[in-house]
Amino acid sequence: MPENYKADIDRHFAWFEGKLSPRPAKFVRWLRKPSSRLVRIPLAILLVVGGVFSFLPILGLWMLPLGLLLIAQDVPLLQRPLARMLGWIERKWIERQRARNTQ
Repeated sequence: MPENYKADIDRHFAWFEGKLSPRPAKFVRWLRKPSSRLVRIPLAILLVVGGVFSFLPILGLWMLPLGLLLIAQDVPLLQRPLARMLGWIERKWIERQRARNTQ
């Protein structure tokens, strides 16, 4: 039985939106709508490129997973590897938070 990677991606989007303030979270929700595809794809590509150049002062590594997440909305082939990668990142994030809280 095939796994539902789209649901995993939706869960990661919900987690990410929860970390944002209301206005950016509203923008991300709008981006995820099917009608926003013409904006979502170019923005996703820009985010991925910005994430690759994260060593520059204004850009950041946070842009890469967000860009890939947005691209995966429209490219089913990327959903499985991205869902796995984000699951790994989430586990590492939780481990780091727990380690920080125990110190």
